[in-house]
Amino acid sequence: MSERPVSGIRTVACIGAGVIGGGWAAYFLARGLRVRAWDPAPDAGDRLRRTIDAAWPALTELGLAPGADPHALELFPTAAEAVAGADFVQESAPEDLTLKRALLAELAAAAGPDVVVASSTSGFPMSDMATEAADPGRLVVGHPFNPPYLIPLVEVVGGNATEPWATARAAEFYRHIGKSVIEMDRELPGFIANRLQEAIWREALHMVAQGEATPEEIDRSITDGPGLRWPVHGPCLTFHLAGGEGGMAHMLDHFGPSLKAPWTRLDAPELTAALRDDMVAGAQVSAGGRPMAELVAERDRAVIAVRRAVEAARAAGGAGG
Repeated sequence: MSERPVSGIRTVACIGAGVIGGGWAAYFLARGLRVRAWDPAPDAGDRLRRTIDAAWPALTELGLAPGADPHALELFPTAAEAVAGADFVQESAPEDLTLKRALLAELAAAAGPDVVVASSTSGFPMSDMATEAADPGRLVVGHPFNPPYLIPLVEVVGGNATEPWATARAAEFYRHIGKSVIEMDRELPGFIANRLQEAIWREALHMVAQGEATPEEIDRSITDGPGLRWPVHGPCLTFHLAGGEGGMAHMLDHFGPSLKAPWTRLDAPELTAALRDDMVAGAQVSAGGRPMAELVAERDRAVIAVRRAVEAARAAGGAGG
């Protein structure tokens, strides 16, 4: 168990330099860290350099940490060498379970005894990936959203052999460098965000396959519809507001029967009293004790800001094109 503060993490090994690994490398560099990278592709170095250079303007606009240097990067001929001098390891290899198992075992063996090895996997539980590691206690999932240099979310969860301190340290490190972290209580294939994203994607494919909607209509239904509210209020708090002064409780009591309507190919869970109470309590936590009028005003300001920003970005793109 490491007793060093996460502020002492100064060097990160990025194992895999594709879209996700390259995005992570750019973000770590922007936070003033040094990056040790490895990728088996012959052109990995050039590709990684292009990814960092492309991301740097956005990272600069978001704000660089003191000492941030896009060239504080070193490539190594083997994964073990890259990991050997790192304080934290971020693995971003392709989504191949056999590959992940062998690679994570190698990384855990090469990393120092108090170094956490985090996987960027999009959906594999760590319990399935850590089966070949001699010391799986430091292996955790640190699942980002693409592109990692721009989207703040990271979902952190350990496997059945992960030590609690390793999960806590990974979450603390990500928060320290500016990420929005969800520490999951249990493993779930696809985690939280990908399961929600996948549900929308599968329903979209169904509608296109059945001739019920076009891809353009589906995209606009989100960008000009509920997607405008989600940057400030997620789906649950959005429905809390939909219930008016009665909040989530009124919404569920009033619209609960529509769960039986054929609005999606997904099967709805039974709206039991326990589920209703959990949703009501969760909405109250999200609301943070703020009155409905304040939440509505917050939503309205955010939607106006998002609409104006999107319109300005589209206008700039059209003018430049």
